[in-house]
Amino acid sequence: MEQMLLDTAWLIPCYGLLGAILTIPWMTRLVRRTGPRPAAYLNILMTTLAFIHGTALFRSVWNHEPYHIVFNWLTVAGLQLNLTFEISPVSVGAMESVTVLSLLAQVFALGYMEKDWALARFFALVGFFEGAMSAVAISDSLLMSYGLLELLTLSTYLLVGFWYAQPLVVKAARDAFLTKRAGDILLFAGVIALSSIAGSLDFQDLYDWCETTDLPPWGATLIGLALIAGPIGKCAQFPLHLWLDEAMEGPNPASILRNSVVVTGGAYILIKVHPILYLSPVVTTTLMVIGAVTAIGATLVSIAQIDIKRTISYSTSAYLGLVFIAIGAKWISFAFLLLFAHAIAKALIFMSVGCVILTTNNQDVTEFGGLAKSMPATTSAFVVGSLAMTGVFPLGGFWAFQEGLEVLRLDYPWAIWTILLVNGLTAFNLARVFGLVFLGKTQPKTRRAPEVPWPLALPMVFLTVLTLMAPLAMSQLSLLPDLDRIDSLRLVSISLSSVLGFVTGGLLYFRSDRTPVKLSLPWVQELLTYDFYVEKLYDNTVVWFVYHLSQLTAWLDRYVVDGFVNLVGFVTIFSSESLKYGASGQVQSYFITIAMGAGFLGLAIGWLFWSL
Repeated sequence: MEQMLLDTAWLIPCYGLLGAILTIPWMTRLVRRTGPRPAAYLNILMTTLAFIHGTALFRSVWNHEPYHIVFNWLTVAGLQLNLTFEISPVSVGAMESVTVLSLLAQVFALGYMEKDWALARFFALVGFFEGAMSAVAISDSLLMSYGLLELLTLSTYLLVGFWYAQPLVVKAARDAFLTKRAGDILLFAGVIALSSIAGSLDFQDLYDWCETTDLPPWGATLIGLALIAGPIGKCAQFPLHLWLDEAMEGPNPASILRNSVVVTGGAYILIKVHPILYLSPVVTTTLMVIGAVTAIGATLVSIAQIDIKRTISYSTSAYLGLVFIAIGAKWISFAFLLLFAHAIAKALIFMSVGCVILTTNNQDVTEFGGLAKSMPATTSAFVVGSLAMTGVFPLGGFWAFQEGLEVLRLDYPWAIWTILLVNGLTAFNLARVFGLVFLGKTQPKTRRAPEVPWPLALPMVFLTVLTLMAPLAMSQLSLLPDLDRIDSLRLVSISLSSVLGFVTGGLLYFRSDRTPVKLSLPWVQELLTYDFYVEKLYDNTVVWFVYHLSQLTAWLDRYVVDGFVNLVGFVTIFSSESLKYGASGQVQSYFITIAMGAGFLGLAIGWLFWSL
């Protein structure tokens, strides 16, 4: 039985793809009498089967050595390309996390998008995404992981552009797709370079190659920078971070998956290729610098936003920045803990935010207020998610930060201050959102806001319980230290940064006065509101250059290339028109002309041979 589970583990990602295929009759409207809801039920059923299969598999692989499934795809000229899967407790656990969050998001979407005419198309895209992300979790080949990341990019593009009739949605989907392309081109170059140098793209073969390679420093640096370029875009890190903010134009159930699971795909690939990155200190330094800039910058920007989804999405970039710091500092355990704790907490926060948006048809935090009285379940979910994402003992965020402070305290003391600063500012931002949305007096748009129906409340309450039990699950997986080994200084530092953030936010926003808090320096507030003017910088540099280059190439194509072709055509037409007046129409005249031409040609060739 165990061997059968191991041999069929690669089929688990196929459940989501099968659900997407089964949805096609409703997605294409071949079936209309039943409406689109059966398509949703089919996808939820397939995801449930994937969860059951994955649970049985996880029980089988626990405390066992990794098991590899290899399918040979191409062998040519000494290069062997395989499609390899690694079945281990870590990979299967990551796949199960994707499946659980996808299942909860789909049940949530069933209520959230109940009246949407394209419900079947949405569930088909979610099934497509789930299959790709689940396969990324168990992939043991850089080639296959790259292809799966491209499928994730495609699914992100389609989900962001789901409501394609809206101009802002079209722009958001286009920007998300093109921004990721910038990093993926360099990532593909790194994959090609490794395939030619290492001879294999299986991760285990690459690890063995790293131990014996004599790659020059400049070569290791170029390959490492190429490999991190793709994850920088996937994880919405500076300077390729703007797409995640714009992607909030898509449906909220898709935002749940995008901010909890999709962005972790790039970080997961970084973790898989970390031995290659460590061949060059330049690459690790670049990872830590990008992570620190994004973590601090995105956290500051989130405080200045008034769109409720965007103020939460910026914190996603910030926490992934901390993951980049962890990988650059060579502490993979910290990166794994942070990814796990953040994914669950962020999914819960976005569920509660989605309930608020659905009930009020509004996303401006300055127009909310007093929802705690009428939406207790949603309020509780937001509170639990906020506490779990920050360093509040004993929830998941605390254990992740505790691990970070323990491993970074000697070699990278500046990283400790970065973690504490991001934690405190995130707590401040979440307290700000909580005060503006759930406390204070009711506003015109929140006066009659009811609690959400059970299809939305059920997955939200279930995820709330799961978030509270996450530390217990982490303890069962032996991911947490013993309580007597927790350093009191780290405990006080993390708790103090959280308390200072929550208390400061509470003093400013837990009040009945709805007057927005403004900084004494308006230019600083505008700087944060407009994301340090990064978009304007792109418009005045990259966009300006591409636009004028396209104008130049269009002019060359029209007046140089087309002009030359038109000139040849004009000369041909003019010559033919001129020649037709010298033609007699008599066959004997043509014959004499051809004979004379052949004679002159023969004389010329004979004279040439005679002269030689």
